[in-house]
Amino acid sequence: MEHDPERGPRAENQPVGLGKLRAWWSHRQWLDRPRTGASAAEVLAATGWARSVGGAAPYLGLFARAGLGRAAVDAAVAALEVHELPSARGCTYVLPAADFALGLAVGAAAPAGELAAAEKHLGVGRDEVEQLCLAVERVLTEAGPLDPATIREAVGDAVRPLGEAGRKRGVATTLPLALGLMQSRGRIRRVPVNGRLDQQRYGYVSWDQPVRGDAVDLARRYFSWAGPATLKHFRWFSGFSAATARRAVAEAGLVPLAPGSELLLPPELAEEFAEFEVPTEPHYTLLAGIDGIHLLHRDLPRLLDPADAARRLPAGKAGRTFGGEADPQTHLVLDRGRIVGLWEYDTERAEIVHQLFVPPDDALRGALALTEAFVRDELGDARGFGLDSPRSRAPKIAALRATSPGVRG
Repeated sequence: MEHDPERGPRAENQPVGLGKLRAWWSHRQWLDRPRTGASAAEVLAATGWARSVGGAAPYLGLFARAGLGRAAVDAAVAALEVHELPSARGCTYVLPAADFALGLAVGAAAPAGELAAAEKHLGVGRDEVEQLCLAVERVLTEAGPLDPATIREAVGDAVRPLGEAGRKRGVATTLPLALGLMQSRGRIRRVPVNGRLDQQRYGYVSWDQPVRGDAVDLARRYFSWAGPATLKHFRWFSGFSAATARRAVAEAGLVPLAPGSELLLPPELAEEFAEFEVPTEPHYTLLAGIDGIHLLHRDLPRLLDPADAARRLPAGKAGRTFGGEADPQTHLVLDRGRIVGLWEYDTERAEIVHQLFVPPDDALRGALALTEAFVRDELGDARGFGLDSPRSRAPKIAALRATSPGVRG
């Protein structure tokens, strides 16, 4: 494969073999064997923040890595051992409590940028939004959790509609601007009304969370989760400018995987990587398409064999191939860091539907059955994101079923 100017050289162009890199990434992501007994916070601290978009990804990832059921994860959320926060690039992730301060710090630029855009294009004054923040804080100090509609009613005229111009920019009133700023400052937090991470109904409560940390702190965290990785991989995850990312990587004290390699990792992991051997036996895991094994790097071809990269997307447009996508369009089956299949959950039949790239053996059939039971009994569905639904997935499910006729997950 060719050098990618946006993400650096492909892993297989490095002196170390791709099989070892994949297996190492899988090992560092705790996907080589379940760490039964680990808490949700321990998993996230060791393997990285879990991207959350109202889908099942956090549950699937924690189940695969530590066998954690939904009740245990929801209890950790309720106890503030882990929490969903706007973090890197302003995107929501589920973080361990030890990283709350850092996550908020590295995500603060996004709501600040939204306010600057509203000032420029919608005539919103910064003082106006700051006054609204104070009004929201007073309301939430007295009661909570409150949903946005209730907050808007309680603060009255402190919220201003932004008319048609605002709607076109996705900001109907000034309230989202205030809520975004307050979250980034650790003054409020958003909580799921039913305690679940895979649904998007939220209320807000007051909070007093410190915000601290910088790009170097994030670089150290990131490369412990994702290394070996390139500077451009880190830029994707962090959203930092080239100058900020270069400075952070330099100050984090990372070392190249091999002389001249753009792949970097912490020096304390270099010897461990050198001695690491690829497991001889397969270990299959079923994960969401936005799991950290992919999304920490967002370099999909590194997890694909060439023949699999050339496969057509299930129910995809003509000419589109799996390896040509920035992100998977389905959930994934992995073995030692290689994507060996695709899957979705059919709620109507309460079963996993899959397309496998390798012949199924007992271990693979067991992994499919285990995850199917988890989704069926504890989640009820395995949505990829908040707006995902059984109806919207129907074409993909039909296409996957057609590739494995009569095969039940």
